[in-house]
Amino acid sequence: MPIRGLDQLSKKLDQLARNAKELDGTHSVSLTDVLTPEFVSQYTRFADAGQLFEAGGFNANSQAEFEAIPEDKLDAFIRSESSFGSWKDMLTAAGAAWTKAKLGL
Repeated sequence: MPIRGLDQLSKKLDQLARNAKELDGTHSVSLTDVLTPEFVSQYTRFADAGQLFEAGGFNANSQAEFEAIPEDKLDAFIRSESSFGSWKDMLTAAGAAWTKAKLGL
C-alpha cells in the first residue's frame, strides 16, 4: 500500500519503531513459528516443516528428537531439497523472513 502524505508516513514509522522495540533483546521462537508453511513451500516442494522433516526421515516431534538429528544428514537433505547450502543457511533465511514479518515490512 503506497504511503500518502507526511501524517501517514509518520504513523508508519511510529508503528515500525514499536514493532522494532518489541523485537529488541533475545527471544525464544519455536521452529514452527520460524519455518512457516509459506516459507517452506516457497523454498522447497513441501507444504510445511512437518512434511519436510518427514520426507527426510527425521523425527522432529520434540526438541530432543530434533537435536538428535545428525547435522551432516540434515545439511545434505536441505541441499538436495532446496537452494540452501545447509540447514543453518535455511534457518537463517527463515529467521530473517520471520523478523521482517514481525516488523511489518
